[in-house]
Amino acid sequence: MSTLENIKEATIRGDRDSAVELSKQAITEDLKVDDIIQKGFIAAMGVVGDRFNKGEIFVPEMLIAARAMQAGLGIVKPYLSEDEKVTELATVVLGTVKGDLHDIGKNLVSMMLEGAGCVVVDLGNNVSPERFVDAVREHKPQFLGLSSLLTTTMPGMKLVLEKLEEAGLRQEVKVLVGGAPVTQEFAEGIGADGYAGNASVAVNKIKELLSVSE
Repeated sequence: MSTLENIKEATIRGDRDSAVELSKQAITEDLKVDDIIQKGFIAAMGVVGDRFNKGEIFVPEMLIAARAMQAGLGIVKPYLSEDEKVTELATVVLGTVKGDLHDIGKNLVSMMLEGAGCVVVDLGNNVSPERFVDAVREHKPQFLGLSSLLTTTMPGMKLVLEKLEEAGLRQEVKVLVGGAPVTQEFAEGIGADGYAGNASVAVNKIKELLSVSE
């Protein structure tokens, strides 16, 4: 197999050490960084997402693959040249709402989105509505992802939407919500643009909304 195919397979397996070594090898072979990212890592995470959706793998395997991808990306990204443009799917601002310190699910979403070619601005956890609004104003993302693992913090999602409306930014960004207690009905009730029950669905929902808007 070629180096790119080996990178893809190592990432799918979640073999972090091999992903790092193969990334170094790809650089020494003067392979285009865009090709390494697109045909190696992004292609791998596409397979991982499909397998998860089919029930062939579960969250731990997804997380291991995503960490292998991140390790490899850390090797190749510094070699991006000024004129080498990586194809980006979308920019996404992501965070767990105020009062909620949980971030494992949100972190997996962040890694899967990055693996799909998104530029992710991860604000972390316990993020205030005002900080979400400031991030939307600053980064001008196509999407804003809100996460909550506690039923007591879910109302914070609605507050973020209200603050975006007050700031005149609501029509500028698609808002996706997710987390263990969040449902499709709740998402519709607060006026969100989409609901994602897991990291793989979040990627698919963004692709779906992008195709609708094109």
